Amino acid sequence: MAFRTQNTNDESMADINVTPFVDVVLVLLIIFMITAGVVEFGLDIEVPRTREVSSSSQDYDFVNITGSGEVYFNTDPISIYDIVPQIRKKVGDDASVYVRAHRSTPWEVIAQVVAECGAGGVAVNMITKPLERMP
Repeated sequence: MAFRTQNTNDESMADINVTPFVDVVLVLLIIFMITAGVVEFGLDIEVPRTREVSSSSQDYDFVNITGSGEVYFNTDPISIYDIVPQIRKKVGDDASVYVRAHRSTPWEVIAQVVAECGAGGVAVNMITKPLERMP
């Protein structure tokens, strides 16, 4: 690189100072790196534990109920009254669904979902975790 020590022309320098731009980009990069590890994808539902858990190889849709009582069809928020029509539209007459509720979900919400599915002729399969037994 060549440096000029003396400006012989009366022209102004037209160089762009990129230092502030680089500083802003580095700060944004650091913020992105910090927040990327914090962001979680999906629903965090911790199901209750039971004695027996039967395994199933069938693929059904999920009705997820969070601890605060919010109802999701797979990952989309849905009203309790729209669950059966949504399942019927997707699957047809032979409809079944997995219900996965967080362990702190109020029982009223779970009962309403199961009652709506039962009234609509949709088979309900509850998802639980197996108990850990001491040897």
